[in-house]
Amino acid sequence: MAKQKIVLAYSGGLDTSIILKWLKETYDAEIIAFTADIGQKEELDGLEAKALATGASKVYIDDLRAEFAQDFIFPMFQAGALYEGQYLLGTSIARPLIAKRMVEIARQEGATAIAHGATGKGNDQVRFELGVAALAPELDVIAPWRLDEFRETFPGRAEMIAYAEKHGIPVTASAAKPYSTDRNLLHISFESGMLEDPWFDPSAASNKDMFVLSVDPEDAPDQAEYIELNFEQGNCVGLNGSRLTPLQVMESLNELGGKHGIGRVDMVENRFVGMKSRGVYETPGGTILFTAHRKMESLTMDREVMSLRDSLISRYATLVYNGFWFAPERLALQALVNESQKNVTGTVRLKLYKGNVIGAGVQSPVSLYNPDIATMEADPTQAYNQGDATGFIRLNALRLKVSAGVQQSTQK
Repeated sequence: MAKQKIVLAYSGGLDTSIILKWLKETYDAEIIAFTADIGQKEELDGLEAKALATGASKVYIDDLRAEFAQDFIFPMFQAGALYEGQYLLGTSIARPLIAKRMVEIARQEGATAIAHGATGKGNDQVRFELGVAALAPELDVIAPWRLDEFRETFPGRAEMIAYAEKHGIPVTASAAKPYSTDRNLLHISFESGMLEDPWFDPSAASNKDMFVLSVDPEDAPDQAEYIELNFEQGNCVGLNGSRLTPLQVMESLNELGGKHGIGRVDMVENRFVGMKSRGVYETPGGTILFTAHRKMESLTMDREVMSLRDSLISRYATLVYNGFWFAPERLALQALVNESQKNVTGTVRLKLYKGNVIGAGVQSPVSLYNPDIATMEADPTQAYNQGDATGFIRLNALRLKVSAGVQQSTQK
């Protein structure tokens, strides 16, 4: 009888390396390791050999960077999604793509379950499993960190390291970097360890080595750099006159943003599971893109359409953060977003300087800004009669006057 097959989301770190071996022994199963290349770069080096040496029967390392940029990052940025006013959702938006590809591999390989190394305290467990539930409800999900037998075997990192040494699993665990990271095309995150103290200052000079994607703003060039981004229907399609794919846009903006120390965020956020957590993020390219997109919208998007879309940003961002990317309500919101972006076309000029993204001009062939109407000088179009404002103000003031009159009468 053929062994059960389990597809494991595998990063090659301490946790998933231990989990791979533990799953194989505990379930007497064939483990298929899957790693999504979504921009981790050198972190992918040697993963296939390591997974096979640890006991995987097969390894998938799939380059999903282009799909990640085009079908996940760009639609989310069209929506202007920002979680709790600061977080550009770099980790959150990667999880549904990973879940999608895991489901595809599971079906291709005839697996009955997928497994992940997310802990029972975090958001990723929810994101992975909601994605699988939406796409392949027939698959089982194994989350070792939520199983008593796993936690009893591995109550701490010391036991995990000892297990790795016993079974010849090559892992790198060091006190030199007492925090965890998650890197992809959109950002890198840092959490846990020394960062669990919200008074700890990661921006201090002594902690400069922690950051990966950006220089310290204080060390950024003293000369500002101007760039121009071209947009078509809410998507950036070009930089400085060169037409680019979404992947090329992200890679180019990451380089520019990192050079100028752009995109660092340090925040305490609210996890879906109910606790607060402290995260430090570097999102250099995403920060530039977010700012440019908003400026492009300011010139080309109807006021009431923008107001409606903006009223839904928090809802949209929360859906992404909580793992509901494939949920019908997110898809419905995306349809509204797509409609709102039809005229978001033109060019934005920005100035990059020491951690800042500064607007330096915007133009569009479908601009809603009419200088003849907006001018403080004589209006050659006669489209706006200043005298009309008298009645406009009188009508809008009516309810205020009535309310004030009632208050005054009750105070007598």
